[in-house]
Amino acid sequence: MIDFSIPPELEQIRKAVSDFMERYVYPAEREMTDEGEGLPLPLLRSLQAKVKERGLWAAHMPEEVGGMGIGVVGLALLNEIIGRSPIGPLVFGCQAPDAGNCEILHLYGTDEQKRKYLLPNVAGEVRSCFSMTEPEVSGADPTNLQTTALLDGDQWVINGHKWFTSGALGAAFAIVMAKTDPQAKPHGRFSMIIVPTDTPGFQILRAVPVMGHTRARGGHCEIRYEDCRVPARSLLGPRGEGFKIAQARLGPGRIQHCMRWLGVAQRSFELMCRYVTQREAFGGKLSEKQTVQNWIADSAAEIQAARLMTLHAAWKMDQKLDARVDVSLIKFFGARVLIDVIDRAIQAHGAAGISADTPLEGFYREARAARIYDGPDEVHRMVVARRILRQFEG
Repeated sequence: MIDFSIPPELEQIRKAVSDFMERYVYPAEREMTDEGEGLPLPLLRSLQAKVKERGLWAAHMPEEVGGMGIGVVGLALLNEIIGRSPIGPLVFGCQAPDAGNCEILHLYGTDEQKRKYLLPNVAGEVRSCFSMTEPEVSGADPTNLQTTALLDGDQWVINGHKWFTSGALGAAFAIVMAKTDPQAKPHGRFSMIIVPTDTPGFQILRAVPVMGHTRARGGHCEIRYEDCRVPARSLLGPRGEGFKIAQARLGPGRIQHCMRWLGVAQRSFELMCRYVTQREAFGGKLSEKQTVQNWIADSAAEIQAARLMTLHAAWKMDQKLDARVDVSLIKFFGARVLIDVIDRAIQAHGAAGISADTPLEGFYREARAARIYDGPDEVHRMVVARRILRQFEG
């Protein structure tokens, strides 16, 4: 039996999150900044405390480490609401890259690593960053990563050049993908290593200027590791299983991005619908124009399709089924829907759409990266096609 109803307890949580967004988060967007945490720190801490008081903190994590423990489908339904605002994930304690880092620390961390890094990160007491992409090699093929970690006695010595290490400014620690076994097969050469950011040899060169924002929420940083030494016990998970751990991190990360894109697309859609029913041109309301009606109909269909695809992928993950194709599908499909819906909403608003008087221009600048991060669309299309075609090979 297919049941599309939402359990009453989850619907109650959704309502609480939606009410909080209306009362506190949307008004706080007026205070957004392109520096620091994205909000003045006292305001951010105040909002986060209110979220914790209501039991709505860290929906992506199990209850035993301070989260909500509501499963992937529950997370999907909540993230669509939280994702309607660029500051929503930070306020509710489920922002990238911390969310993904906490997930792999929970899955692979030792008891010591969980005490030292996981629990403070989940609680929002510290921030973290994830250091994988490199400027010299294609991020679409991470088997070519060049950063090395050599075991010298009881220490790892890390050397390499990373960039787009999101969240590095102000982070307490990084999780680094480095080559530890150069003679192994390509997918067995790499490991994950935890590096406190105050370690000698950890150098933030700059926050890379990007569309959307540059320094807020820790920036997207270029980093140099120069003879950066950390204890051997800093290895996260088994040696040589960096790719496996990365997939454990990036799979849920991709689906969480898709969930939030739905929130941005839905909010843009609502802004468009509200505007065209009020704005008059050429003797009538914009909502009476066939082109505008086509935008509304197409956007509604695409958002609903992306929503159902996302929820189905989330359901498969909750059922411990293989959801890799589903996640790749929603990654490239959802990114396109996001960009197209925002674009139509901007067009419907005319000049107002490219002003900062609405959130649309900010949404649009942020959205373009959706087709690149967590794997470019072309790679995900290739993954989907190859897996489908295998079923037809003789």
